[in-house]
Amino acid sequence: ALVSTRLVMTVHDLTDVLLPLPGMPAMVQAARLYFARRALARADRILAVSHSTKREVSRMFDVPEGKIEVVYNALDERFLREPAPADADRVLQRHAVTDPFVLYAGNIKPQKNLPRLIEAFAVAKGELRDHPKYSKLKLLLIGDSAEEHSDLRRAVLRSRLQGEVRFLGFVPHSVLRVFYSRASAFLFPSLYEGFGLPPLEAMAHGAPVLTSSVSSLPEVFSQAALLVNPENIFEIARGIRQILTEDDLRETLVRRGYELVRKYSWERSAEQVREVYRSVAAGEPSKNPE
Repeated sequence: ALVSTRLVMTVHDLTDVLLPLPGMPAMVQAARLYFARRALARADRILAVSHSTKREVSRMFDVPEGKIEVVYNALDERFLREPAPADADRVLQRHAVTDPFVLYAGNIKPQKNLPRLIEAFAVAKGELRDHPKYSKLKLLLIGDSAEEHSDLRRAVLRSRLQGEVRFLGFVPHSVLRVFYSRASAFLFPSLYEGFGLPPLEAMAHGAPVLTSSVSSLPEVFSQAALLVNPENIFEIARGIRQILTEDDLRETLVRRGYELVRKYSWERSAEQVREVYRSVAAGEPSKNPE
């Protein structure tokens, strides 16, 4: 007897396709593209985490858009249900953080655009050197260790920011929440994201967010973040200065950030996924228009 099997795939982003790691052999990259194309062609339905990702999947792999459903990501429930850490001051003291700071949290990969962020921070810091609140501003980066990333070390040295930029590596979830809640701003000038969860996490903690005007980020964060051209160091720097010093802008971004966090719901997303699986199992055509 023949058994009919159906396949639903989820695509979070196309980082490995659009931005392969430096030094990856061409044969390995070609094989990855081949198997990705084959799997997507076999899938009965594809789930994408943003319309931006949907368009890229369709364009890169010749997949009809009607076959792709958009189901947004949402915030980790721990960020919403657990109370804020009560020992925030002690956590900052333990990490020797005593000055105002702007924050980046996430992976240290080429598309995260951190060398430009460091250079833009140097420009903004120079402009704020006499500011009564931000003259001692620091840039904190949470995520991978920077020891293997010589480009970041060079950016710090070139910008003369030794002691002004700190790489904290990975931190526990409770510690990350403290840094989100105490950051003067959260900076995420990424060149490419399928969705972009760290800015949403920062918004849930009341941090005003600066992010990029490219990829999925304008779609996901809309009017709740200050959008800048991630390839223009001076535009990023200007955005940093604005988000720190323009009170009306800060208040608007914080308010809209809280509102946006409530828009994305795992419960709603799970219901959409269940409906897609039910539809595929029943052999129904996609309701998604081309």
